[in-house]
Amino acid sequence: MKSKKIIIGVRGSKLALIYAERAKKEVLKFYSQVEIKKITTLGDVNQKDRLSEIGGKGLFSKKIEDELIDKKIDIAVHALKDMPAIETKGLLTNCFLKRNDPREVLISHNKNFLNKLKPDSVIGTSSFRREYQLKRIRSDLKYKLIRGNVDTRLKKLDENLYDAIILSYAGIKSLELDKKITQIFSTKEIIPSVGQGVVALQCRNNDFEIIELLKKVNHNQTNICVSAERKLLKILEGDCETAVGAIANLEGKKIILEAELFSLDGKKRFYHKSSKNINFSLELGKEVGEILKKESNNSYKR
Repeated sequence: MKSKKIIIGVRGSKLALIYAERAKKEVLKFYSQVEIKKITTLGDVNQKDRLSEIGGKGLFSKKIEDELIDKKIDIAVHALKDMPAIETKGLLTNCFLKRNDPREVLISHNKNFLNKLKPDSVIGTSSFRREYQLKRIRSDLKYKLIRGNVDTRLKKLDENLYDAIILSYAGIKSLELDKKITQIFSTKEIIPSVGQGVVALQCRNNDFEIIELLKKVNHNQTNICVSAERKLLKILEGDCETAVGAIANLEGKKIILEAELFSLDGKKRFYHKSSKNINFSLELGKEVGEILKKESNNSYKR
């Protein structure tokens, strides 16, 4: 193995650094010299505009991936839900830490649950998926773009710019802000984003020593679930404007994939749930993705 330090590259946000420390802890079980390098991404610099308007999900990963390609770092750490479905040429994302809780949470003034919020209350979210999912529950609320890290969003809520915000449970829990949570939605109520709650470790596809190391770090059950979810997203050609949710779970030797896709205006919803043997997770993702794609395409032909 290498005699030099392994350098892990990651965004500089508080949450990203927590994820990087987890990754470092796992890598240290098999290699003694590891350090973390903070990298500022374009997604961190522009916290005002919707991601789809300024380049998509890749804004959170491109700068880190560039440093990986240029051999300035050895491993990149990403929140998987922020990564584009199609792998960057020359890179490999095939190592995942054990999945954190994938559910969504609501944080509101006066601890009001979603069904107790007054009509026209303003909900902050940066995701079309979340907006369309919540509209199916409360179409009488207003949904407004919110960007920034968790602390920034909580500050905007405290400043009464919003009546409530919706965030991932994994992030809130990792930052030990559980006490702020008003309501936790089950994955039946709100299907999460593909890869939500998963920390991904990426490397160069020709760095065979790091690849072998990451095989030891990889959490196999999470990898199986994520492979189905990511395959589905790839089939749907998903980007940050694609309002799609998907969650895979294992039951014994079976993998179950539940997914939904919304039309661009959010008025139509396409849903499918299916299962296969865990050895066919990619096939399951492809199958469910193709069913949703076909249903949505057919709806536009009618």
